[in-house]
Amino acid sequence: MSAENIRILNTTKELPNNIEAEQIILGSILVNNEIFDEISTIVNENIFFDPIHQKIFHYLNKLISKGLLASPITLKNYLENDQSLKELGGNEYIAKLTRLSTSAFQSKDYAKVIYDLHLRRKLIELSENTLTEANNKNLEHTAEQLIEGTEKKLFDLAERGKFDRSYMSFEKALGETVDMAMRAFKNDEGIVGVPTGLRDLDERLGGMHKGDLIIIAGRPSMGKTALATNIAFYAAKKIMDNKQGKSSVAFFSLEMSSEQLSTRILAEQSRIRSNDIRRGKITQEDLEKFIEASKNINDLPFYIDETPAIKISTLANRARRIKRLHGLDLIVVDYIQLMTTGNFKYEGRVQEIGEITQGLKALAKELSVPVLALSQLSRAVEQRDDKRPQLSDLRESGSIEQDADVVMFVYRPEYYLEKSEPQAGTAEHITWQEKMSQVHNQALVIIGKQRHGPTGIINLEFESAYTKFKDANNIKFDN
Repeated sequence: MSAENIRILNTTKELPNNIEAEQIILGSILVNNEIFDEISTIVNENIFFDPIHQKIFHYLNKLISKGLLASPITLKNYLENDQSLKELGGNEYIAKLTRLSTSAFQSKDYAKVIYDLHLRRKLIELSENTLTEANNKNLEHTAEQLIEGTEKKLFDLAERGKFDRSYMSFEKALGETVDMAMRAFKNDEGIVGVPTGLRDLDERLGGMHKGDLIIIAGRPSMGKTALATNIAFYAAKKIMDNKQGKSSVAFFSLEMSSEQLSTRILAEQSRIRSNDIRRGKITQEDLEKFIEASKNINDLPFYIDETPAIKISTLANRARRIKRLHGLDLIVVDYIQLMTTGNFKYEGRVQEIGEITQGLKALAKELSVPVLALSQLSRAVEQRDDKRPQLSDLRESGSIEQDADVVMFVYRPEYYLEKSEPQAGTAEHITWQEKMSQVHNQALVIIGKQRHGPTGIINLEFESAYTKFKDANNIKFDN
């Protein structure tokens, strides 16, 4: 038996591999260096099973990266200085590889074959490591952390299996832009992003776009959660009605329970006050309407995670899992200041919030979905006569404003005016009543930042009894 055959037998024990496919790829590059560029997004030296093939690809990469010709002749110096290659036969083995060369088209297929086998070996390695760590009784990490780490590694493997898309030609980018414009043109609503269900807001934003981090900020009782819930429900209802297949909305509710969130949605759909539902003050007819509304949205592709103080890494892993199992169109996070990093190295909360917003933005790009995250505002708003929020009012505002693609503020003047009621029967009280009637149910969404379009104010109506935001129906409030 030849030395080469013995070497192959020794390196092909149980792990999946295809030595012949590796030889064909290397031989093809040696004959035609342009093939290297064709398969470079799929193949690197680490995915080869045979250590010798790893070395040969490393040397080929070195030469081609320098703009030099990679051929049996230019490889000669490397062969003479590498003992393992010399033992294999050196120039004779390289010459054999060139005889196994094939076309660029077929080389790409072989590259996918050995990449698939590489992933299988990684899965085996991951399984063995997980088994070892799970059996380690002195392990510092909890079982839950072990699961999260394993999920992250599995997702990374799955994403790598789609091959690298870190860059694209301008021609391809232009093609995608034209496709986007065509979708917007054909869409009755004139948007290509995930719709919010609010006409004027969708017109201003063009929908919520993939990869964007969108912030909804406001003081307590302004309706941040209500607005986010309305948007999330509308997006999920669109998916259900259009039968889009594998797609869903993920809602990470750090403050409210899943029961409270679903109650809000059912109250809005059944037109029964959520407060009456909670206290049981409804009629038999109301109860029937409530049950009927629940049946109509029973199959809504809407997933709620109510973990309090969730870590950014945990949220990311769970979002990845939802995308893998159910598809994903939108992530909603309520709200940023209730999240943690699980890292105690930070001296102040500002740095930690920075890592959280960076993580949310990275997740939006990684999963190619919009992330809609809620944020509290600082008390500075309360100290001003004009209560309208602005970018500087964002708590830990530097990183939030910097990382966000869109920052919107929810503002309801009725809330503040109601708290300043003068004594009844006075002239001031009459004036106050007139102002109250003017701002009754008024809600403003103030777009303070938008990377891709204009800022400005959107007029909405807010039905507090049903926690429902809706279009102002051509009513122009006094801004």
